[in-house]
Amino acid sequence: MLLSRLVEASRNAAATRSRRAKIDALAGALRELALEEIEAGTGFLYGELRQGRIGVGGAKIAQLRGVEPTQIPELTVAEVDATFTRIANAAGRGSSAERERELGKLFSRATGAEQNFLARLLLGELRQGAQEGLMIDALARAADLPLERVRRAVMLSGKLPEVARRALGEGMAGLASYRMELFRPVGPMLASTAEDLESALKDFAGGVAIEDKLDGARIQVHKAGNDIRIFSRQLNDVTASLPDVVELAGRVPARNAILDGEAIALRPDGRPQPFQVTMRRFGRTQDVDRLRHELPLSSSYFDILLFDDVELIDRPNSERRQALADLVGAEQCTRRIVPASVDEARAFVDQALDAGHEGAMLKALESTYDAGRRGAAWLKLKPTHSLDLVVLAVEWGSGRRQGFLSNLHLGARDPQNQNFVMLGKTFKGMTDEMLAWQTTRLKGLSTGQQGHVVYVRPELVVEIAFDGIQKSSVYPGGMALRFARVKRYRLDKSAQEADTIETVRNLFQTGYGAPVSAM
Repeated sequence: MLLSRLVEASRNAAATRSRRAKIDALAGALRELALEEIEAGTGFLYGELRQGRIGVGGAKIAQLRGVEPTQIPELTVAEVDATFTRIANAAGRGSSAERERELGKLFSRATGAEQNFLARLLLGELRQGAQEGLMIDALARAADLPLERVRRAVMLSGKLPEVARRALGEGMAGLASYRMELFRPVGPMLASTAEDLESALKDFAGGVAIEDKLDGARIQVHKAGNDIRIFSRQLNDVTASLPDVVELAGRVPARNAILDGEAIALRPDGRPQPFQVTMRRFGRTQDVDRLRHELPLSSSYFDILLFDDVELIDRPNSERRQALADLVGAEQCTRRIVPASVDEARAFVDQALDAGHEGAMLKALESTYDAGRRGAAWLKLKPTHSLDLVVLAVEWGSGRRQGFLSNLHLGARDPQNQNFVMLGKTFKGMTDEMLAWQTTRLKGLSTGQQGHVVYVRPELVVEIAFDGIQKSSVYPGGMALRFARVKRYRLDKSAQEADTIETVRNLFQTGYGAPVSAM
């Protein structure tokens, strides 16, 4: 299939707010993919590369946007995928130049619309309303298969492109092989965000449990006798990096088991280390033994998906939790209560924050385990922090935001240098009215443009909510905001009243917990 056909489907999906119309556009493209193109093409449609991250940065993409486009579409999906594979496999001396050559050839053979699509795909900015849930609906339509069967296959495999190939190539027979299996990880069940504790508790008519929300790294432990493997949130096998977690899992008295939990590094006083510190252990293949002793990991479980030969994902949360506690013991489970009152729940969450945890999880007692899905059965409750930052630049949007200035570059004030230090970007939290307003306002502040980035005079202050601050090698201040989103513009403040980089640094160094009463 020509890449231009996928670009057309993507554009049509982005241009409508109708879910049905989006599904029709995507399903039509899926039906036309050749068998060998299905996995790559499916990923392209919802903004992911089959190869994962391929080491291409924003600066290089900005240069490629200036390459003279071709006028006649000729690139195929298979050719683009093969190029991405060569770039991903480039290694060693000269690999950077090789990646640049491959990208240059690819963009020189692409039309203007294809160049724009490829740039946004590589930058992870292909926001066209085609998230995984919508793609599952489109796949079921394209393959003419029951939606629930397709959804369950994706849930059990965690790999939508692979399921697409089987569904479109083999039909119902291709989905029959998907079962809960040891050493084939499933997508983790995800949580939505609770606005506040009291209103969240009212949503759980069938009862609710509250657990500590650890700021560790999600792990899925598969155990078959003495054979143990650990998978990350992204379903990567990280067993070799985590021998201490493997050792702890080996003590679980089960013949077969699949456990869901977190690995976390603790300080000598038992308080959790920052998330970034824990993540130093993941993906390491060298100096593993040294790191194990310098930065030992603990594991804490909160769910069980399989015990011996019995699948538990369709059992209620209360039953799964009891089976987990019976198996591993309370000391290896996250702290949990079933609160009898709002006051008891509030006290529990305050204790979690006092202990240095990220917040709390609320889980419906009757809920099944919906692998790979985010819903209202699990809610996360975390203190919300905000900073008043200055807009340094902004990027033109795409998809539904075509024609609007969308992605804000955010900076904190540096009084010593009379300048601003960039801390990250965000396009989240904006209403349609806000997008229209900021487009007009920021155009008036423009000082120049490079590619799709518009640079502006640092005058506009915006209040940014965030979940934490992490160490960063990308931004000059060495820090970046986690899950930043716009709360409101502070037209009552000048840029000289924005928060300083010192304020951000103090938050980063001392922690930023808040009592649940402040939520």
